[in-house]
Amino acid sequence: MAETRKWVYLFPEGNAEMRDLLGGKGAGLCEMTNAGLPVPPGFTITTEACREYYARDKDFPPAMWEQALVALHRIETETGKGFGDPQKPLLVSVRSGAKFSMPGMMDTVLNLGLNDETMRGIIKLTGDERFAYDIYRRFIQMFGKIALNVEGFDEIFDRFKQKVGAKLDTDLDADNLKEIASEFKGLVERETGKAFPDDPKKQLMLAINAVFESWNSRRAISYRNFNNIPHDLGTAVSVVSMVFGNMGNDSGTGVVFTRDPATGERLLYGEYLANAQGEDVVAGIRTPHNVIDLKDEMPDIYGELSRIADKLETHYRDIQDFEFTVERRKLYMLQTRTGKRTAKAALKIAVDMVNEGLITKEEAIGRIEPGQVSQLLLPRFDEKAKEEIKNRDGLLAKGLNASPGAASGKAVFDPDRAEEMASGGESVILVRPETTPDDVHGMLKAKGILTCRGGATSHAAVVARGLGKPCIAGCEALQIDLEGRFFRVNGGIIRENDVISIDGTTGEVFRGGIPSVDPDFSKEAELLTLLGWADEVRRLGVWANADYPRDAAKALEFGCEGIGLCRTEHMFFEEERLPIVHKMILGASEASDDYHKALEDLVRFQTEDFKGIFRVMAGKPVVIRLLDPPLHEFLPSYEELLVETTELRIKGDDPTKLAEREKLLRSVDSMREMNPMLGLRGCRLGIMFEDIYKMQLHAILTACGELMREGIDVHPEIMVPLVSHANEIKVIRDELEGVAREVESEFGFTIPCKVGTMIEIPRAALTADEVATYAEFFSFGTNDLTQTTFGCSRDDAEGKFLLQYVERGILPQNPFQVLDRRGVGELIKTGVELGRKTRPELKIGICGEHGGDPSSIEFCHQVGLDYVSCSPFRVPVARLAAAHAALGVAERDK
Repeated sequence: MAETRKWVYLFPEGNAEMRDLLGGKGAGLCEMTNAGLPVPPGFTITTEACREYYARDKDFPPAMWEQALVALHRIETETGKGFGDPQKPLLVSVRSGAKFSMPGMMDTVLNLGLNDETMRGIIKLTGDERFAYDIYRRFIQMFGKIALNVEGFDEIFDRFKQKVGAKLDTDLDADNLKEIASEFKGLVERETGKAFPDDPKKQLMLAINAVFESWNSRRAISYRNFNNIPHDLGTAVSVVSMVFGNMGNDSGTGVVFTRDPATGERLLYGEYLANAQGEDVVAGIRTPHNVIDLKDEMPDIYGELSRIADKLETHYRDIQDFEFTVERRKLYMLQTRTGKRTAKAALKIAVDMVNEGLITKEEAIGRIEPGQVSQLLLPRFDEKAKEEIKNRDGLLAKGLNASPGAASGKAVFDPDRAEEMASGGESVILVRPETTPDDVHGMLKAKGILTCRGGATSHAAVVARGLGKPCIAGCEALQIDLEGRFFRVNGGIIRENDVISIDGTTGEVFRGGIPSVDPDFSKEAELLTLLGWADEVRRLGVWANADYPRDAAKALEFGCEGIGLCRTEHMFFEEERLPIVHKMILGASEASDDYHKALEDLVRFQTEDFKGIFRVMAGKPVVIRLLDPPLHEFLPSYEELLVETTELRIKGDDPTKLAEREKLLRSVDSMREMNPMLGLRGCRLGIMFEDIYKMQLHAILTACGELMREGIDVHPEIMVPLVSHANEIKVIRDELEGVAREVESEFGFTIPCKVGTMIEIPRAALTADEVATYAEFFSFGTNDLTQTTFGCSRDDAEGKFLLQYVERGILPQNPFQVLDRRGVGELIKTGVELGRKTRPELKIGICGEHGGDPSSIEFCHQVGLDYVSCSPFRVPVARLAAAHAALGVAERDK
């Protein structure tokens, strides 16, 4: 005969390690009981029972109810009271509690077990008729709403208070409360067609059912979605004998944190209400008092609370958030859980607890989420001011939170004007349908970027993150009119120079300005301490993507150990260089004099570019990617040129300019491709126009040689993009070796330089053993590798279908934000294994957007990569995430 499954645990039978089974609340009550703290007797029904309830089409599991009744009898014995006994009635609370804390998201019922008969027993035992009817009306109201789905109690209560002139619930006398209880019962009968249930066991059964049901309430599901809590965990149900904080002014209830959850300061932080029950504190029925006031009003209780707070922190070794009730000057503990806290408080608490000897450095590292580091480093709006604007209907729209941070400024629709206005000292938000490399100058000057198209890895998003600027992309509610310089949204209009605010962390767009807070990394003492500890344990190196010396300097400030991606194409868009680039492109097919003159000019520019970065990064590796985009991206668009040429033909007054623009139009037309991202770009460009790559290598090595003469230690690494076949990198490597010999002969000494490749085509990963014959290092370009693996354009996909795929559960996450381990990850794993089969010491990193994503960093650690490279402002996040990966940080309370 099969053994009956255990669904119910008395508090002495459980402990803190049973959170999966008993939920956080149940495990906490068990642990406090076993620690000798004053906890009312009770039992917990397991999360397994909840899951089984749903599996059985909302029916209690076999034997669960019988086990609950046995446990209830044990409580009766321990308290000397009887459930439903009219002489000495036992009342209980029925409380929810999942593995992860979900404050306020599920249901609780207090004072359960009351009916007309047990009411008489309560009155006789307490001698307090007002107290008895107060808990009775509370029970009918709470049970009726939660277990019977009846609404309207608050309206009856408020009307009655107005009728008798009572400002507070404590102003109501026994007769008032008796009448309210009667009206409440009448409401239940009218709404349900049945009398309010008087049988205490029936009440208990319905209350347990209601708590199970609350696991899948809309608010609980939304909360779990937001906090990435799985939906299949289920909630436990704790049944606890009631203690009463509403028995007079020598009673009360409160909630206390063992440290300040906003700042992390070590002090008792919380509130309490005299003559009240637990829900009164959180419901705002009366204004609570600071818990410090108990020191004067009930010094013995305050002293006991302080001792218990110390004991809880020592026991759990973390900040605790606990609920208590005082019944006639006797203290009871009703709950303890890990306290929610701000990012600032979390850091201070973690560092302080290491210094206090409560936890280890490794535990402190595990206590901080990488996302909390982001919160500390980005400009953020004052939350109170933001709420005030929301209350004035200032929230305009919501888009994709593409790059976190906060900014306010004048809406500007043109990058030139944005640059001009910002240079004049004005704060601007660049608003575009989408951004292109031509907009970079405006983006550099703008406080933030807002687009109505694009996704999390669109140009706007990638550049904004690299710059540490907030960006909202794909805000489809905006109807942008570039010519009119305004956008329409939800019936309103925002014109150029109107002030708007964007919150890149939430994706919210606001009308008007909002004050923001801008942190200083060098002054974040606890963060610097914690990241130092993280550096001691992580194996993965943390490098940065940086195209300019200022980016590299910022990355160094944040603790990077090298540059994993320097994109040379961004240098070509500088205003004084673009005409030279045009000459180079237009003369490339003919190898004209203009072409060679342009290459000579670009060598000088690029040499200075690279000297700047190498100088900043002295002693550290710098990976420079040779030119990657198709050449037409540096030229005006075909459509714009066609319009301009047509207008010149019609006017007919400037034949010289017309001839010039027609030539340019023919060149642009000859370079047009049906799918340019899979066309003549990357190494294909370097093979077909070999002088361009030779020019770049000449500039890189010349910069290194000149700095080496100054005694500066340089470590250049040349990365060839978009390799799909080993022969491609072989051809380019042969070309580059000739340039290297030429430059080294000019300087008279050897210039150390590695040549490697970016793995961003599936074939390159699958033939990595062949590619590694010619490549001295690999760097996985996961942006394009994800595109080519999924067969979709990231910009188009996110706007058209990808986000809906995630919402509908077709994909678990956006693969451009979180690395797709099953598909893209397998290619990376294969590439690593094959590459190191050919070169055992092959250095391998990642330089896509995933380099700053904690989950992706964990994967990189697991498959043996040497480093991750991310935008400068993600470096601290990556340092912590790499430490988490090395420590195998366990899942903590969300």
